[in-house]
Amino acid sequence: MAEKGILAYFRSPAEAESIVPKLKALRAVDVAVDKIGQFSGDGATESMNPLTGGFPGLSFLTLGAEGIDQDTAVLAAADPDASGLSSPRAVDGSIENYGGIEGRDTLLTVVIDERSYELALRVIQDAGGKV
Repeated sequence: MAEKGILAYFRSPAEAESIVPKLKALRAVDVAVDKIGQFSGDGATESMNPLTGGFPGLSFLTLGAEGIDQDTAVLAAADPDASGLSSPRAVDGSIENYGGIEGRDTLLTVVIDERSYELALRVIQDAGGKV
């Protein structure tokens, strides 16, 4: 059994996850849905007052960037998104049209049998995914 991989981009995790059962019905070997962005980490996971508690830096507070070295943190803090004044992000934190990706900041990764490949592509595209 030969396998093929598909990388498709969606506007939200819910949009991508809605077709996971269909892909599994097509005997997908592996399916994963992930948010993608400029910086590592899942975003700020706790509320804190920067005046009273320790925090890694501006990029952590405004972008949710975690686990990055000091040099990367300085560059991240210099990013226009860190100030919020010229941020291309929507209220829910999703990327509007940053870097030409048209708000598609969710990645669907599929490994599927090559016999089901074309049908899987159609399922993804019908659901609004961009391959």
